[in-house]
This record gives sequence, structure tokens and C-alpha cells, in this order.
Amino acid sequence: MAARAIWRGQIRLALVSIPVELFPATKSGAQIQFHQVHEPTGKRIKYEKVVPGVGPVDRDEIVKGYEVSKGHYVLLDPEEIESVKLESRKTLDLVEFVDVHDIDAMYYDKPYFVVPADDLAEEAYVVMRDALKASKKIGVGQLAMRGQEYVVALKPCGKGLLLETLRYADEVNKAQSYFREIGDTEPDADLLDMASMLIKRKAGKFDPKEFHNRYVDALHRLIEEKQKAKGQKIIEDPDANAAPPKGSNVVDLMAALKRSLGNAEEGGKAANENKGSAQKKRTAAKKSTPRHAPKKAPAKKAAGGRRR
Repeated sequence: MAARAIWRGQIRLALVSIPVELFPATKSGAQIQFHQVHEPTGKRIKYEKVVPGVGPVDRDEIVKGYEVSKGHYVLLDPEEIESVKLESRKTLDLVEFVDVHDIDAMYYDKPYFVVPADDLAEEAYVVMRDALKASKKIGVGQLAMRGQEYVVALKPCGKGLLLETLRYADEVNKAQSYFREIGDTEPDADLLDMASMLIKRKAGKFDPKEFHNRYVDALHRLIEEKQKAKGQKIIEDPDANAAPPKGSNVVDLMAALKRSLGNAEEGGKAANENKGSAQKKRTAAKKSTPRHAPKKAPAKKAAGGRRR
């Protein structure tokens, strides 16, 4: 089934309007969802809406309420809430352009692919994409969607454009309140040099395919084993036979960094040795194989044989 656009409209920059469509750039992935089950009967547990002192109530009697003080609520009907929802405007106005690093990573929320709505929109779309690339800027604006208003950032993404919703300022905790107890002491120069060397040796390009959710993988294996065991309980502790940790909890940072650097060097040497050994084997194989294989003698015709 083809992906369905969650929003259709136009990006407007001054007098230029570009018809576009938005598609989710992410999916839920391989998360496992559990349900609560009544073990004796095997039936799923359901929840009733209950009022203390009254008991179960009908859904028609339930309204939403905002607590203004302890035990005091302002009650709102669904129609009243619906009346203040913003109409999904079909235009995204880019009100400013900021440097790529001006927006802290904490503010980014959810990404969407922006696709030109038709062939006629593609030329203006490509101009917008390449202009953002050349200027190294991000377009910022506000978009009304699904009854709410979002701050959004528009940036180049390969051959296309990526729109990301941003969190509002009151949705982000201030880092200072968490880091204020950290002192202003300067790190030891030797430790800093060794840590920098380790970082440099382990530098690489991020490939998300190299990482897997080992917890989810283990759950899948456990569920498969239980299915094969026809529902019997399986309890497995991989660390049950592991030796208890020895020694002090105090870690010698310098020694740990040296060991890390040593392991990195050994790993690099082993990789080079393996590569050299494989190269030698290929060279020897080439030398032992004649450049031109001898031609086979033509088969003799049988006496008196006729072609059919």
C-alpha cells in the first residue's frame, strides 16, 4: 500500500508558493507490546471506569476536566475543546532562516519527508532545497496540523527536504539546573590527551544498521522458545553462572585508558595481519595458476559415423 500523506499544502516564501505533501519519516520499529492477562483463565484484563463511592459509570457521563487546584476542576465538553482547535491551514510560512547549529538538538521532535505535490512544483522545490544547502541555513515557521500549531524547521535531506517539528521552550528542561553541581576544575592534561587519542582511533561514520535493540531481540527469542514449549514458563538468567566481580569499585582512569588504547592497537595490528595474509594467499594462487590453460585436443570422429 502506498504511503498516505498526513498533510497537503504549500510552503510559502514571500511571493513563491510550493505545493507539497508531508509523510512520516519514522516508524514504530520492532517494539513489543505486552497485555495484562488473567493467568487462571488466560483472558485479557479490561478496565472499568469507576468513581470512588459510586462504582462503575457510563462513558456518556464522563467529561474532561482541568485541575485548577487540589480537587477542583474546570469541566469542558468535547464540543468546547473542539471549538478552540486550530483549523489546519494549508500554508507553511517560513518566517526566518537560522544557522544549522542555532537550534539545539533537544528541541527537535519528529521528522517528516517533504515531497513536491506534482511535476509543476518540482522546479521551485529544487531551488528551495539547493538554496538552503548553499546558505547552510534552516527555514523556521509555524504549521497548524491536526488541530494544533507546531514550530517547524525545514532543511535539506539528500535529494529532498526534511521538516521537523520542534518543541516549545516550556517543553525543554534547562540544563543548568542539572549541571550546576559540576565543578570548574580543569582535567589532567595527560588524561585528556589519552582520551583524545582513544576518540581519534575509534572515529568513524555512523551507520544505524550496525546497532540492534538487543532487549527486543532477546524478547523475541524468549517468546519463540515459549511457543515451542507450548506455553510453559521459561526463566533464564544469563548471569547466573558468571563469576562475581572482584576488586575495588574505584577505577584507575589512567590504567583503563591505557588498556583501551592497547586493545585498539592490537585490534588494528590483527586486522592488518589478516589483510596481509589474505593478500599473500591470493598472490600465491595467481602464480601457481598458468596464465593460459592448455587447449584440449579435438575429439576424434568415429569411423564411418554420420552426422545426424
